[in-house]
Amino acid sequence: MSVQLVIDMNLSVEWVDELARHGWSAVHWSTVGDPSAEDSVVMEWALANGYIVFTHDLDFGTTLALTHATGPSVLQVRGQNILPEDIGPVVIAALRQYDAELAAGALVVVELRKSRVRVLPL
Repeated sequence: MSVQLVIDMNLSVEWVDELARHGWSAVHWSTVGDPSAEDSVVMEWALANGYIVFTHDLDFGTTLALTHATGPSVLQVRGQNILPEDIGPVVIAALRQYDAELAAGALVVVELRKSRVRVLPL
């Protein structure tokens, strides 16, 4: 469990405790940056500080693809029910399965029934 996550504003602060319970270090963006900051600011901060962006926002994956960036890694959760009690076990399983890829640079998309990884750059 080598990765640290910054949780985007579109996800509940409850994820900080959920991830910590399973051994991951996480901060919610609202505690380290401007809550109204553009996605690019969140990505720059994550890259500069060695964090993975955990988000529900599809724009992060699009930005990685358009810029051919090698980081930061992005863990993207998709679906309607994105609270820890709804999709937490699936997210934890994906973090365990793709820990090495996330540490090296990847986009991991997590859905309730499946997850997939793409190594950066896209």
